Amino acid sequence: MDDQARLTALQHHWDASDANDFEAEHDIYREDAVLDYPQSGERIRGRRNIQESRFVQPNRKRFTVRRIVGGGDLWVSEFILTYDGVPSYVVSIMEFRDGSVAHETQYFGDRFDPSPSRAHLVERVG
Repeated sequence: MDDQARLTALQHHWDASDANDFEAEHDIYREDAVLDYPQSGERIRGRRNIQESRFVQPNRKRFTVRRIVGGGDLWVSEFILTYDGVPSYVVSIMEFRDGSVAHETQYFGDRFDPSPSRAHLVERVG
């Protein structure tokens, strides 16, 4: 699998995630894949367990990919994950092995108000 094929697989994954297509969303993972959520201290082992953990999640969610960068077996996706209308900013690090994701770590960051002390230095975006 070359870099273009990995990028295409990632785009398909995030599109399926946004569409709540739980089968297509999890095609990217190996059967023995591992998913880590460092903030909550959770590790989920196995593609079917990863899939079920997302299926039972009760919130209505949307995915907006900001960018995907990477090469070889290491890829990073930056996206906004909106749960019930509330955005979280997420970075997903995926490690491929033999053409499928063997390990993923997702980091979540919530929106916060800008600091008045640096207002004169910044440009507001998004």
